[in-house]
Amino acid sequence: MDYFQGVVAEYLSADRAIFVNPECCIQLNPGNSLKTSGPHWSCDIVAVSFRESAVFLCEVSYSRTLAAMFRRLREWNANWPGVTATLARDNSIPASWPVRPWLFVPDERQGLASRTLPG
Repeated sequence: MDYFQGVVAEYLSADRAIFVNPECCIQLNPGNSLKTSGPHWSCDIVAVSFRESAVFLCEVSYSRTLAAMFRRLREWNANWPGVTATLARDNSIPASWPVRPWLFVPDERQGLASRTLPG
């Protein structure tokens, strides 16, 4: 985990109703080996809010272009039913809880994120 991810993890952990799982592996196919698992990603932080009964896939980026973050979001979107099913299966999160991305980017990159991502 890099410094900025740690800062975000501490921010999220300050709310005692949020469980924080840093560097969470989202592996579509069940199993322990990433070599044969098929599609998988490391989410910077999965934050589970017990207050909101919701799951947040937190991505932290200080990149100028945010290209890697956008690529990961596109891949998650293309595999969304599998991503949400995997979170429920591997993390014992109720399948009925909504899952949504939560991006942490510098202020000067917020405009780029807003222009690039759909509403």
